[in-house]
Amino acid sequence: MAHEYDLVILGAGTGGYVAAIKASQLGLKVAVVEKAKLGGTCLHQGCIPSKALLRSAEVYSTMKHSEEFGVSANDVTLHFDKVQQRKEKIIENLHKGVQHLMKKGKIDVYEGIGRILGPSIFSPTPGTISVEMNNGEENEMLIPKNVLIATGSRPRTLPGLEIDGQYVLSSDEALKMEALPESMIIVGGGVIGIEWASMLADFGVKVTVLEYADRILPTEDHEVSKEATRSMKKKGIKIVTSAKVLSETIEKGKVATIQAEHKGETKAFSAEKLLVSVGRQANIEGIGLENTDIQVENGVIQTNQFYQTKESHIYAIGDVIGGLQLAHVASHEGIIAVEHMADQNPHELDYNLIAKCVYSSPEIASVGLTENEAKEKGYKVKTGKFLFKAIGKAMVFGETDGFVKLVVDEDSEDLLGVHMIGPHVTDMISEAALAKVLDATHWEVANTIHPHPTLSEAIGEAALAVDGKAIHG
Repeated sequence: MAHEYDLVILGAGTGGYVAAIKASQLGLKVAVVEKAKLGGTCLHQGCIPSKALLRSAEVYSTMKHSEEFGVSANDVTLHFDKVQQRKEKIIENLHKGVQHLMKKGKIDVYEGIGRILGPSIFSPTPGTISVEMNNGEENEMLIPKNVLIATGSRPRTLPGLEIDGQYVLSSDEALKMEALPESMIIVGGGVIGIEWASMLADFGVKVTVLEYADRILPTEDHEVSKEATRSMKKKGIKIVTSAKVLSETIEKGKVATIQAEHKGETKAFSAEKLLVSVGRQANIEGIGLENTDIQVENGVIQTNQFYQTKESHIYAIGDVIGGLQLAHVASHEGIIAVEHMADQNPHELDYNLIAKCVYSSPEIASVGLTENEAKEKGYKVKTGKFLFKAIGKAMVFGETDGFVKLVVDEDSEDLLGVHMIGPHVTDMISEAALAKVLDATHWEVANTIHPHPTLSEAIGEAALAVDGKAIHG
């Protein structure tokens, strides 16, 4: 039996289900097709479970140093099985929430694999969706006016480092570990790799990070990268940059051993397990793209600024189109795509206004251009920087590492970028993002009265520091 819809969405991750809710609010008849569970990677294998583990690691680490706060806590013991149980409970509660939102929006959910069909008896243009149902029942045929592809991504691996779930893990397998290893090699010092390194070190695991670039977190501001390196080493993490992993050399026995070229030498590294964290790969196989004129380049779907593909009634958002592979980005891309197909004349998304976060300890957050990027674009730059060690609330928390840095256009006084590393900066970055949206100058930020004592005072002081006028620095 065929079912007609205004919109069918392939994939019910953060981008897909948010787009479905928005479409429902606009009065569209909507269906989503999801092969696994509502909420997708972010809820089940990414954002939420990893942050739940990071929080447990933070609490464990704090408890081990509780004497610094005048609190004696003898025999602090980690029960990793209960850590995992807490993580699963959080996922379960949020999953129920997404299910409720689908019912509230009268959004039909098809559990199965959706494939785009070419022109057929159902439609003269590509776009009819055939759903292979998970329950084994006959395929459902969905006939939409519009299609939104939001199938997300999966961990990328390296040739010779295939995931086996025992010695070689991706983040998916790592999240399911029943027990912590004594040691772990992490291949890749990007966002995911550094979050895992920080978490595992706080849990007491011996961690080595092998990064191909000349610094960890290579997309962050250089000063942030440098401070992150110092902080990770302070935790006992061994960081090896400019390391070319020779994946074909892996040996598996009592431990996993792999070799890497570093400073002209080949060195061997061994650990109980190895985590491959070298980016993510778009899920574009098996969804019927070959039945359409949709263009794919470098493994991602090509779209215009409103996320239309070459097939004007088929849109794509999120990790499948590359760019910033972040849940909040996919959500807003989905909203814009839906508003466009509903003739709402949406504004184009400015990716320079999007905040990015790393949930390591210390946390890292940024929005806009790094200092080097600004200079490469021809700006005459001045910067202001303020250390958390001069902030009373940071001392109260016992977390004084890190700083806030503003990058400013010397000619216009406009903010070009804001970069933070320190306590709770993933919550603080939204002030900077709003300043960017409002095209604020650094002196407008400086004249915003930040309450005392708060961590946010560091933002105001950094803004004053641009002109050498910081009060407490």
